[in-house]
Amino acid sequence: QVQLVESGGGAAQIGGRLRRSCAVSVATYDSYVIGWFRQAPGKEREGVAFISSSHDYTDYADSVKGRFTVSADNAKKNTVNLDLTMLTTEDPAVYYCAQAHVVYPPGWFEGPKGRLFNEHEYEVWGQGTQVTVSS
Repeated sequence: QVQLVESGGGAAQIGGRLRRSCAVSVATYDSYVIGWFRQAPGKEREGVAFISSSHDYTDYADSVKGRFTVSADNAKKNTVNLDLTMLTTEDPAVYYCAQAHVVYPPGWFEGPKGRLFNEHEYEVWGQGTQVTVSS
């Protein structure tokens, strides 16, 4: 059974940075998409960053574009990192990584991004971690 294990920092100051990691415990699928989602109190869960299993494709929500970076961890197999920089008061939330089994991941990144950002397309979820940003 596929599990996603999250790790990394959970607190930083405004303008600071931290890294969240997501390890796929069992690589059941050859092709998939890893998404990072977040949910702040009173708000809906939103997708913020995505990467394909080949690592050739990435995408971001407008709210984090230029500040967050999703990438494969070259030192750890089947691990994806989310680097959060230039943190603002809009970033505190519970952050989750999630995996969607996708036969053709590029199709999710090209053209309309409806499936990419839709949390219901993702079958496996990490445990979620609170990210706090202090002044």
